Amino acid sequence: MTNHTEQREKTKELIDGLKTICSNYGLANAGSEYKIITEVFLYKFLNDKFLHEARNANKDLKNSSNIEADIQKMAKADYEYMLVKIGERAAKLKKTHFISYLFNKQNEGDFATVFDDTLIDIADFNIKLFSVATIGAEKIRLFDKLSPYIIEANQKSPFCKAIINKLVAFSFEPVFEEKYDFFSTIFEYLIKDYNKDSGKYAEYYTPPAVAKIMANILAPSPVKSVILYDPAAGSGSLLLSLAHKIGEDKCTIYSQDISQKSSEFLRLNLILNNLVHSLHNVIKGNTLTNPFHINDEKNDLKKFDFIVSNPPFKTDFSDDRETLASDTHKKRFFAGVPNIPNKDKDKMAIYLLFIQHIMYSLAHNGKAAIVVPTGFITAQSGIEKKIREKLIDEKMLRGVVSMPSNIFATTGTNVSVLFIDKANTKGDIVLMDASKLGTTVKEGKNQKTLLSSDEEQLIIDTFNKHKAQEDFTVVVSYEQIKEKNYSFSTGQYFEVKIEYTDITPKEFTSKMDSYKKNLDTLFAESKKLESEIKKQLGSLQI
Repeated sequence: MTNHTEQREKTKELIDGLKTICSNYGLANAGSEYKIITEVFLYKFLNDKFLHEARNANKDLKNSSNIEADIQKMAKADYEYMLVKIGERAAKLKKTHFISYLFNKQNEGDFATVFDDTLIDIADFNIKLFSVATIGAEKIRLFDKLSPYIIEANQKSPFCKAIINKLVAFSFEPVFEEKYDFFSTIFEYLIKDYNKDSGKYAEYYTPPAVAKIMANILAPSPVKSVILYDPAAGSGSLLLSLAHKIGEDKCTIYSQDISQKSSEFLRLNLILNNLVHSLHNVIKGNTLTNPFHINDEKNDLKKFDFIVSNPPFKTDFSDDRETLASDTHKKRFFAGVPNIPNKDKDKMAIYLLFIQHIMYSLAHNGKAAIVVPTGFITAQSGIEKKIREKLIDEKMLRGVVSMPSNIFATTGTNVSVLFIDKANTKGDIVLMDASKLGTTVKEGKNQKTLLSSDEEQLIIDTFNKHKAQEDFTVVVSYEQIKEKNYSFSTGQYFEVKIEYTDITPKEFTSKMDSYKKNLDTLFAESKKLESEIKKQLGSLQI
């Protein structure tokens, strides 16, 4: 039985050790550090995953105490047959690709070249399965050469040797039967230093609590053979949380993101979580100007069963504004495209375009959950109001959860989660004010609000049960929302409470007498004060 806590700590120690190596060779906080750490981590994972699958594919290796040495002894035909049996459950590796093989070669010749060439060969050998594509169908390989990031020629081989020596002492084998709960924590720890550009285009990181709430409200009951989508996927935390809730073998993931770094993080996330079959659907590119995923008939965008997204809220897209506002995109952006402000172009509300894109990309009974600024739910005019009107008039709103402030430590913007359900034609819309929940803690220079497990479950259960609860939730109809000028704010639907107290006529008379006496006293004091002021003014005139 795997000790999860112990294995988690060992994995974090491996990550810290790789970061120390980068620091020792002058690469700490360099732009290249994230590539080195994530690619080396992935190389180790794929190496150990292959060995794990080899044990399952070949009975002679099942209980091997030195599996890599035993594999090296295998006849070529037997090895090729084993690769076929493993199939797509692991990356295909040659005998020269193993970490132990490189470990034994580290004192022979130019080791940096051997190390780099091995990574490139693995990437080329697996390019069909493990690459991420761009809009132009260019393949982003699994690995790049790493030693070129070291400037000093005489330090390249020592750097690569340090990496191999760190990897050879660790094993992932004890955790390959684990699922998202283990690897989501590890993934978050792995990229935490390289995902700090929160709020910038397509690199917004969603807290696990928000991801869990979105997934459990979107898919409260079992489904299968469904397709999931995120048009601004970032590192994939929302997609992975939803896939885990549904079942990794019951869904296929599609995504698009303008950031290459985010696409590489997402690829790593999918590999760690048994979603390799979705890798060819990960696209790097601008979703708004060039949406990649189209339907089988090639005449419209692909429609999805579930869409999750935490799009960037504001950014400068002035260069693309006229393209997006053209007739080509008018059907998709039905409510319009934000104008270019005279100042602060980086405050253009790009999230409004993502909401419209998501609405357009939903299947006929599709569901979506989108993180939005809370101001969206009450704006009295403009694109925001037009979007809300369509959600109500076409009966496709399921509800809104207004989250606590500082649920995102890196932004002061209050956020809500908008839930869309094209099958919710009868209404029963849940509006929830969860802003009072959570505990505030300090995270670096910022305040962050954390939800407890019980609070997360309270939000999920109350929403899914369509339960009205005083000062927390209301359940309303489409007509009621129209009457409130299409506002999605929970507070506008709470009943105004008037407290009544029954008293006898005698008690009433007594209270009135008391009030009259107080008033008489106040009037007397007022007259006395007025008289004193007049005297003071008279003395000043003299």
